[in-house]
Amino acid sequence: MSQERSNAATFKGNPLTLVGPELKVGDQAPDFALSKNLLETASLQDYAGKVKLISVVPSIDTGVCDAQTRRFNEEASKLGDGVVILTVSADLPFAQARWCGAAGVDRVVLLSDYKDNSFGKSYGVLIKEFQLDMRSIFVLDADNKLAYVQVLNEMTEHPDYEAAIAAVKSLL
Repeated sequence: MSQERSNAATFKGNPLTLVGPELKVGDQAPDFALSKNLLETASLQDYAGKVKLISVVPSIDTGVCDAQTRRFNEEASKLGDGVVILTVSADLPFAQARWCGAAGVDRVVLLSDYKDNSFGKSYGVLIKEFQLDMRSIFVLDADNKLAYVQVLNEMTEHPDYEAAIAAVKSLL
């Protein structure tokens, strides 16, 4: 049975329940199988040897999620080939691809947790009430150890972009 953390987060002040473990800096990051599209999946192994910034958003079609993904897309070009930025949401791969095309986002890899919310459950960010993933940032070193974790308390707020980028740069 999955661990639940009641009142661990809010949406516009209303309490939410997060499902899964509370990951901490120093933990080994759980592997994942996320959809690149309807036929292909991605796992941590696909990004072996790279520093990974995983930007988790509830839905790419909302204002804060849009801004968060655009911001990390801008930062990606400054970080070099040793870094990959992944954006994870429960949106369908079609919606992610459409959004990327419309937004001109080409440096961030969008991956979908729509099939079974396995990413949300294993990273402790699945919102029970909505079956979406809570806004969060995970920075993994080249060996997939967590170097930075921010799970936001309020779903509608922006993450600490500067702290996340600083965590990535400290690993280069």
